[in-house]
Amino acid sequence: MTNWWQKLRLDPFLVIMITVVILASLFPVTGSIATGFRYLTTAAIALLFFFHGAKLSRSAIVTGMGHWRLHLMVFSSTFILFPVLGLGLSFLVPEWMSPAIYMGFLYLCALPATVQSAIAFTSVAGGNVAAAICSASASSILGVFFIAGHYRFYDGNTGRT
Repeated sequence: MTNWWQKLRLDPFLVIMITVVILASLFPVTGSIATGFRYLTTAAIALLFFFHGAKLSRSAIVTGMGHWRLHLMVFSSTFILFPVLGLGLSFLVPEWMSPAIYMGFLYLCALPATVQSAIAFTSVAGGNVAAAICSASASSILGVFFIAGHYRFYDGNTGRT
């Protein structure tokens, strides 16, 4: 008889990620230890990029750039769908949140996902890591320009001077 834990078939990476979040919530670090963990986090992210990038060939990256339907979906959801959903929640202002908090919420709606999360989730799902790296990198670069336009649009619609 198998137990319920074996039936779940949880990915070990997901279990470790959830465990780390719980531990960090229960035992937050401060002071000089926090500085050490900041450097450790930066090194871990750099290693993540290095190991995923090192195992990709140039042809895999070029092929990944050619998945235009994937890139169109990522860009559309990042720069159109989520900002529109954020604008659709304007009925919450001012009853549920202040206009300043709502502006921050709209800002978060326009931000692209991080490249490291795209790599991690795509890798765990067994997807096309090269295409995910290309799409996430491009949306991060384009996000610099799109977010400025979104913010200018939002700021004009909220009546702020």
